[in-house]
Parts: sequence; structure tokens; C-alpha cells
Amino acid sequence: MVRRPVAWTVAVVLFAEALGVAGLNWFLGVVVDRQDMSLAGLDPDVMATSSKAGGVVFGLYFALCGLVALLVALRDRPAAGVGRVLLVSAAVVHALLGAFVWGLVGWPAFLFMVLVLGLIVLLLMSYDGRTGAAGAAGPGGPGELTEPMGSSGPAGPSEPSDAVRGEGAAPA
Repeated sequence: MVRRPVAWTVAVVLFAEALGVAGLNWFLGVVVDRQDMSLAGLDPDVMATSSKAGGVVFGLYFALCGLVALLVALRDRPAAGVGRVLLVSAAVVHALLGAFVWGLVGWPAFLFMVLVLGLIVLLLMSYDGRTGAAGAAGPGGPGELTEPMGSSGPAGPSEPSDAVRGEGAAPA
């Protein structure tokens, strides 16, 4: 299956991206600090510190997302809870960054962002409900059929309620 190799690839790419983003922002902070020029009246020390702090924050964010992908690869189970939210947010961040870098940096950077976005989405979609026999056998699992709204069971459909028909609510 492709699930584990994709998870390993996403983890490696996100760890590399964490180092790259943190290093680039730190370098830009050092450049701004050494030039000692202001931009529209902003304090150069504040700009340098902000760039360095932003690099550390985004580097830690991408490293945390890479850690979630690494745990998915090691456990061969989908990310759940906060880990899934982190991976979805990383996909959204890469989509937005891809849109920005198209105009600012060029198509190679856009292509890289779309590639990482595709890998994260593939990681999220490759675990599409195959949670094992326990998940399929339990109540409400993928193997259980549920009755549509308004049906009365084996005898067939019943008359829909007032709320389903769109009529007003029953008087209190």
C-alpha cells in the first residue's frame, strides 16, 4: 500500500521545510539587522526580531506537522484529533502559500507548494476509513447500514414529519 511511504515522505518534506523556513527567516532577520534601515518608519530592530520570531514559530509549526506525519507512518493509523487538524491546516497553509508564491517568486516555488499540498492531501485521504475489523464490526461502523430519515423500518417509508415537509412547527 502507499500509505506508509506517503506518510514518511510527508514527514521528511515537512521537517526539511521547517528547517528551511526557520533558516530563511533567521537569515532575513540578520540581513535587516545589519543593514540598519527602516521601512516606512518601522524600527529595524523590531523588524529583525519579528522576522526571527516568525521563523522560529513557523519552523516549529511545520516540525509539529512533520511529527504528526511521522507518527502516522510509524503507527500506520490515520491522524486523529489535533493531529488531523494540524495536517489539514498545513494543507491550507500550503495552498495559500502556493497562491502567493506564484506571483512573488515564480512557478517553481508554486509547483513545490502544490506538490507538498498534494502529498498532505494524499496522506489524509489514504486512510479513508480502513480502520480494521473493529471499526467495521462495531455499531455505526462503515459496515452498518442506517435507515434514511422518514423510514419506519422494514415495512417501508412512513409519512414525513412536519419539519421535513417544511411546514411550521407544532404549537406549544
